[in-house]
Amino acid sequence: MVDNASEKLRIDKWLWYARILKTRSLASKFVQSGNVRVNSDKVTSAAHGLKVDDVLTIAINRRVRILKVLVFGTRRGPASEAALLYEDLTPEDENKGKKARIPTTPSPNRRPDKRERRKIDEFKTGFR
Repeated sequence: MVDNASEKLRIDKWLWYARILKTRSLASKFVQSGNVRVNSDKVTSAAHGLKVDDVLTIAINRRVRILKVLVFGTRRGPASEAALLYEDLTPEDENKGKKARIPTTPSPNRRPDKRERRKIDEFKTGFR
């Protein structure tokens, strides 16, 4: 791992190394679409140079993640190695600890429709 503070690494490469995005081309397109900020400045170039201690704000999957760059990687290794590249500064979600409530149908005299069935199945299985 490279940890020299004077060196820079392309942002798309770092996002790929850190396993934030699946491929480097996806990372490049993601940055160009304007979903990434570095130290609160919007970045639209995949070749933007990241430095150690930069703070990334990433809008991905209807969530905002805040990551601090700790070190650069030299390869895209396993997830355990990728987790060492950054510190997650994202605040905890307020609703995460609350228990989900059972979805109910509007009228007890009819069967649930497709959307309501999906909500009930999601509640019972616990994922999605």
